[in-house]
Amino acid sequence: MPSHRPSTAVVFDAELIGKYDKAGPRYTSYPTALQFHEGFAEADYREVARASNASARPLSLYLHIPFCDTVCFYCACNRIVTKNRQRAAPYLDHLHREIALQGALFDNTRPVTQLHWGGGTPTFISAREMRDLMRVTGEHFHLLTDDSGEYSIEVDPREADADTIALLRELGFNRLSIGVQDFDPDVQQAVNRIQPPDITLTVMDAARRVGFKSISVDLIYGLPKQDVARFDRTIEAIIDADPDRIAVFNYAHLPELFKTQRQIHDDELPSPAVKLEILKTVIERLTAAGYVYIGMDHFAKPDDELTLAQQAGTLYRNFQGYSTHADCDLVALGTTAIGMVEESYSQNLRTPEDYYACIDAGRLPVFRGVRLNADDRLRRAVITQLICHFALDFSAVEQRFSIDFSDYFAQELRELEEMANDGLIQLSDSAIRVCPTGRLLIRNICMVFDHYLRQQRTQRFSRVI
Repeated sequence: MPSHRPSTAVVFDAELIGKYDKAGPRYTSYPTALQFHEGFAEADYREVARASNASARPLSLYLHIPFCDTVCFYCACNRIVTKNRQRAAPYLDHLHREIALQGALFDNTRPVTQLHWGGGTPTFISAREMRDLMRVTGEHFHLLTDDSGEYSIEVDPREADADTIALLRELGFNRLSIGVQDFDPDVQQAVNRIQPPDITLTVMDAARRVGFKSISVDLIYGLPKQDVARFDRTIEAIIDADPDRIAVFNYAHLPELFKTQRQIHDDELPSPAVKLEILKTVIERLTAAGYVYIGMDHFAKPDDELTLAQQAGTLYRNFQGYSTHADCDLVALGTTAIGMVEESYSQNLRTPEDYYACIDAGRLPVFRGVRLNADDRLRRAVITQLICHFALDFSAVEQRFSIDFSDYFAQELRELEEMANDGLIQLSDSAIRVCPTGRLLIRNICMVFDHYLRQQRTQRFSRVI
């Protein structure tokens, strides 16, 4: 969908952030996972998977490895905390079998242009188990061997050394995502993630030596004992380390939903005012260092693939975040993994016990999902365009979906007028342009087009800032 190339500037306006800082989706999908239902199950997934072969689209694979050696108190991910490495063996055995079941559905000529191992901690498993997992994947899917794919893995530096990084490169990974969160020792102690900076920097140096194409670092603001000065020191150290991408996520404290977070002391959390000041400092420091604000907590170097894709109007967003592969069907493997095939989303069973039982019965572990209707597809296109490119041309939407934009979205356009008056967007008869002041509040702008959010009575999302 073509669009005017927006400015890369981002403006921090505390007053407007205060006005619009409410809870809302992160839009890694539309409809969001709240709309998934158990009426969509294995038979539906098999149907859409086989139908997708007619498109000959390339594939993206996501493999979920849920194990962690220790628990990070802030974590809301699906994971199994254990020091017993043997617990990975039965899981991997069943994952191999799911790979075979899934691979049988997809034409083996379809190249896997994107692959991601997430967790948990993927490097929890042994070198032999990593080799076996990649081998089995290659037996059932068409993996690329010329290093042209985007093959990434999440790494906890406490669970990796130079030999681990060299092995990952040998297996075909060329992009590394490193969890840091914060270098401050008091903050690390408060969240039960002791990770001295030299461990992280050693992993980054090792990745550069063996030729990883991209290194990304994940940080979190809003953790206990953080303040502006402490987090600024972390940002300074990260800038000096020179990663290609930096993600700075807002910590969502939801102890009523995530039991682990109950071990965080509420009185040690930074106040909303301090969190805003931390965010302001982060934006100033990273943009001054030359990083481009891509959107939704993400910064990248000017020559990074994400930045170039945004400039070219081809940036995309899925369950792994921002992506350059909008043309893929996403096949998800492992417990709780979410995929996107044809015009559908699907999710695997959450617990290892249920997952094992399903695989043992020879069935795919899909337990819920949703087929997108015409309105879903239209709104997904609008939200994706806004959240990736900060601009929307009505004519492109009208031509693609055979609608009159002003008529179809009359209510939404009326609601956007307040945002236009506040300077978040420029609203004309033909387009929406997100202003630098509105870039931090892009979730709010997208929420106007969310049909399901209007009907939702309970709120289960994190705050936008």
